Amino acid sequence: MHDGYTYLDHAATTPMRVEAVAAMLPYLTEQYANPSGSHRFARQARKSIDEARDDIAEVLGCKPGEVIFTSGGTEADNTAILGTLDRRGGVAVCPAVEHHAVLHAVEARRGRAVAVDSTGHVDLGALADALDPTEGGPVSIVSVMAVNNEVGTITDLQPVAALVRRVAPNAVLHTDAVQAACWLDLRAISPHVDLLSLSAHKFGGPKGVGVLMQRAGVELSPLLVGGGQERGRRSGTHNVPGIVAMAVALRHADSERSVENLRVAALRDSLVDALQAELDDVHETVDRSRKVAGSAHVCIDGIENEALLYLLDEAGVCASAASSCASGAMEPSHVLAAMGVPTDRARGALRLTLGRTTTDQDVARATSVIVESVRRLRKGRAA
Repeated sequence: MHDGYTYLDHAATTPMRVEAVAAMLPYLTEQYANPSGSHRFARQARKSIDEARDDIAEVLGCKPGEVIFTSGGTEADNTAILGTLDRRGGVAVCPAVEHHAVLHAVEARRGRAVAVDSTGHVDLGALADALDPTEGGPVSIVSVMAVNNEVGTITDLQPVAALVRRVAPNAVLHTDAVQAACWLDLRAISPHVDLLSLSAHKFGGPKGVGVLMQRAGVELSPLLVGGGQERGRRSGTHNVPGIVAMAVALRHADSERSVENLRVAALRDSLVDALQAELDDVHETVDRSRKVAGSAHVCIDGIENEALLYLLDEAGVCASAASSCASGAMEPSHVLAAMGVPTDRARGALRLTLGRTTTDQDVARATSVIVESVRRLRKGRAA
């Protein structure tokens, strides 16, 4: 980040890895051929895409032919849900805390949003009820995120998959794993699902490129038609630089995961512990054992998060209050509302997300700035 700034918004986007930047540069300069062509330079570009597909499939634990390249996580989520409904009809079901790329797609087709508990985990009883075909038609797709983008909750997809297979055996299961790649082994997730979404810029790759894993035998109607790329599953000229860089970034994230989990969790714990030691009424939204290492979501009583974020930005600390897709509007968090967090407490929500570039100095500086800013806001409110 720029000198003088502390970046604690890794859930919104991550800085590109230098290896990913280096990998994409040749395809932005001399290796610019369209991989759909027939000449030698096009074949070279196509070979690079094939190699990237192989690498991504290995990290996902799937076959290369099950990897579809997209423009990012939103397109992958939309394709999974809308593509299933367009192909099969029926109804979509998801927890009420899903990213809007899933939630809005489900709502657009009058699907069902299911209750969650106080940690953001889907209520399996409510999910079973929602899968009942007598409640509004047969369910074609269930979408449950692997890691919540706002509070960091990890979902154990095994019992979810078992329930779906038992109660709605004809439904497919999708997971938005956009926030999982840095922290969880995707090979342990993918066997439980039929469809899985990734976005490169969440793990050190570039923006504008992502993946939808589509298991063999699962049929989708494409959202984009035209040139027939990706075996007709996603038309449009391939983003060769982005695809190559994404594969490099994913390989590095996969190989570094174990070490980074320990390092970042220690930094996260230090940050939250320091805030709670220095300030009264700082509430950790989800227990640390239930969420990914990079998530430090808290609710701070006696402040408005919009005012706090303004002060943090002025002091050079980059943070957010909710999902990056919603934070600009400063709307109440649908995630916290679904979890039953009281409105007064949710107004003080602060999403601090750490990552590969976070240091001890970042944590110390952020702690100091947050403490000073909260005290200032509370003093002003009491005056």
